[in-house]
Amino acid sequence: MIPLLSCFLVSCVQSAIHHEFVPGATWTDTKGHPINAHGGGILFHEGTYYWYGEIKAGETWLPEVNHDWEGYRTDAGGVSCYSSRDLYNWNYEGVALAPVTGDPSHDLHTSRIIERPKVIYNEATGKFVMWMHIDSVDYNYARAGVAVSDSPTGPFEYLKSIRPNGQMSRDMTLFKDEDGRAYHVYSSEVNATLYISLLTEDYLEPSGTYSRQFEGMFREAPAVFRHAGRYYIVSSGCTGWSPNAAEVAVADSMLGDWTILGNPCVGAGSEFTFHSQSTFVL
Repeated sequence: MIPLLSCFLVSCVQSAIHHEFVPGATWTDTKGHPINAHGGGILFHEGTYYWYGEIKAGETWLPEVNHDWEGYRTDAGGVSCYSSRDLYNWNYEGVALAPVTGDPSHDLHTSRIIERPKVIYNEATGKFVMWMHIDSVDYNYARAGVAVSDSPTGPFEYLKSIRPNGQMSRDMTLFKDEDGRAYHVYSSEVNATLYISLLTEDYLEPSGTYSRQFEGMFREAPAVFRHAGRYYIVSSGCTGWSPNAAEVAVADSMLGDWTILGNPCVGAGSEFTFHSQSTFVL
């Protein structure tokens, strides 16, 4: 499914200056090229917004091992970075995390899956930390990758991938709370359960503190935000690349009990999340 971020990432003309969003239209960067940053996330740092996303280019095909769930894919192109001061006009900053072409066993090889990159800044270490979903073509690798950089635009140094807390990790997001604590939120147990995992102080490892939420409900595509002292998770059902209705839940703490509120979308197409899917809330 197309990430929900694309529902409002739009433009009206192919000029360098954009003044409005046009839902469903191609959004171009300041040089007139279509923005290529899928499954993205946005970091606000020192007055500038940075948008990170998957680079998708080239042929799309359906591997034989994925025929039963429509697991279409393209070669992994790494992670792009764009910057903006106003959220309308985005400058292409280049490839923040490059793919690997020479080693098929590497997590970042073009034959692998690199999805939903998210970046947060660690004030204590001065590092920008990227987490992402790393997988094999059949999605059985199911791991979380970690990379770091001294600059928000990269290049990021890839460190490793893990199965956090000893469990599978697929669709994921990061959430940094007001107290500086950071959480890795990911679909696990063959997507049946959503894990909310507190990270270590350097944001590079699971701390060992986590909770299992929405057990047996098969939620993916988590997007987390905080509003008026409460925490919200928007997520999607699991229907392959076919769209479904979104769902929002609320809690008084990240690790605490979550109450499902239902579909947050309204209007035409809301039952299919406007033919899109959640990935990040700004």
